Amino acid sequence: MTVSSEPTPTTGATSMRSHLCGALRATDVGSRVTVCGWVAKRREHGEHLAFIDLRDHTGIIQCVVPGTVDVRSEYVVAVEGLVRFRPDGTGNADLPTGEVEIGDCSVTILNAAEPPPFAVDDRVEVDEVIRLKHRFVDLRRPKMQANLRLRAAVNSSMRAAMDRQGFVEVETPLLWAPTPEGAREFAVPSRLHHGSCYVLPQSPQLAKQLLMVAGVDRYYQVARCLRDEDLRADRQFEFSQLDVEASFVSQEDILAFVSEAVVDAAEAATGDRPGPIPRMTWAEAMDRYGTDKPDIRFAMELIDLTAVFAGTGFRAFDAPCVKAIVLEGGATATRSRLDALTDRAKALGAKGLAWFRVAEGEGGVTGVDSPVAKFLSDEEQAGLVTATGAHAGDLILVVADEYRLTCHVLGALRLDLGGRPVSEGPFRYLWVVDFPMFDGVDDQGNPIAAHHPFTMPHEEDLDRLESDPASVRSQAYDLVLNGWELGSGSVRVHRADIQSRIFSVLGITDEEAASRFGFLLGAFRFGAPPHAGFAVGLDRLVAIFAGEDNIREVIAFPKTQSGWDPMTDAPKPLSPAALRDLGLQLLPKLS
Repeated sequence: MTVSSEPTPTTGATSMRSHLCGALRATDVGSRVTVCGWVAKRREHGEHLAFIDLRDHTGIIQCVVPGTVDVRSEYVVAVEGLVRFRPDGTGNADLPTGEVEIGDCSVTILNAAEPPPFAVDDRVEVDEVIRLKHRFVDLRRPKMQANLRLRAAVNSSMRAAMDRQGFVEVETPLLWAPTPEGAREFAVPSRLHHGSCYVLPQSPQLAKQLLMVAGVDRYYQVARCLRDEDLRADRQFEFSQLDVEASFVSQEDILAFVSEAVVDAAEAATGDRPGPIPRMTWAEAMDRYGTDKPDIRFAMELIDLTAVFAGTGFRAFDAPCVKAIVLEGGATATRSRLDALTDRAKALGAKGLAWFRVAEGEGGVTGVDSPVAKFLSDEEQAGLVTATGAHAGDLILVVADEYRLTCHVLGALRLDLGGRPVSEGPFRYLWVVDFPMFDGVDDQGNPIAAHHPFTMPHEEDLDRLESDPASVRSQAYDLVLNGWELGSGSVRVHRADIQSRIFSVLGITDEEAASRFGFLLGAFRFGAPPHAGFAVGLDRLVAIFAGEDNIREVIAFPKTQSGWDPMTDAPKPLSPAALRDLGLQLLPKLS
């Protein structure tokens, strides 16, 4: 969905202008006005008349100048004149200002401009590197102006929602100590403490927990976060999030707080207020969609066939888990297309992919056509069709393997076959709850924290923390929109005995815990309340609202996918003097 860039009519009066270009309407006819902006287009009718389309962030107004005027595209000018109706038959229905013009204009050149590197409109596709190199010109385009203002409206609505719910905005440091959140951090060498570094925060996680110990009770912040991770469509080195933490709350309270802010933001951005956000457990999401961030805008859910093929003589289906998806009308797929799907499944880790075309058999009985059909009994073939609910003309795709791998492969194929751009409506929000406490094991055989080591397990699972850690559920939760993870959070551990048990399961010694988290654990000894929190990724949320599939389109000054800024040419080497001040010496790059 693309959000309208129609400006809110306002005069925008300053000492240099009386009105904004895009705010002039029929009600202003007869008023003498002064507008300022950039020349979008100049047209001359002989020696006696010139037309200037003048643009500012609110839109374009046509200005009629007696005689000629020596201006070119992107000159910065002030125009004074009388607002009047356009002559009959010359109105422009595509412009909000298209009913009126400014006549009898005088033009003052405020600044000349070189020809822009590309047209400042939304009709021409421009190479992204050129756009980013001249971002200060690119941001003049109507779409980019609308995106930035949409972002501001979303931020404002979410701040208002948090204020309304009793939260207080507190800023946390950008120079911080290394944190246990898993991603690579950007290091900042200290000039005053040679050999030591700050890091730029991956998130305000530990700082906001300290604020809970400090009695702030309900904290929020539109926080800048930095992670040295590979960039992609939904990830930049720098990103912004609505960061939330509250004391004496449960998971239900946090979900309600955040839902209120997100629903307010959706209404501010789109004009429509979503209903209550549905909820699904992590186990259900994996079972039905093969991912913990399911796109629920379309069906094609994973179907469990393990019982159908229990005791099968077909070795490829003799696996702990057998699942399928059904592509409606997919039986017409060519053999090359089916081979490509098989190659894709193998690339995702599957041993293979079995496909079945569903057709009407003799007597109207539905049958299947597949290279592996001959290895299946009549009962298994009938069970396959019945369990999947497939109809004639459909295509059934089957993967058999370990549970997590089977779900992962079919979940990815589901998105390949039925997915759509994340920004395409409708907007379908989903809370995913009850994530596993641990995800896999490290080289020493210790469980790995799925979220972070300060996440509270479910109370009813605590007795299995040491004996069966893989079965323990955490009080962690994610918010998903159209298949993108918007954010995550959890109820935090505030009890020393539970924290000690979690560290022990993770293989973290008392000495290591004190070294890595000593300042937080020390604070907890002085009275830590029960607390929980969340963080919403604002770049992703705004991109979806703006109809964009890449968050770079809603960030003023983003980096390319390689982490390069074409405008400033960052990153750049430091001078020898700067390196000397920091006590740094560059070593040859390791091969």
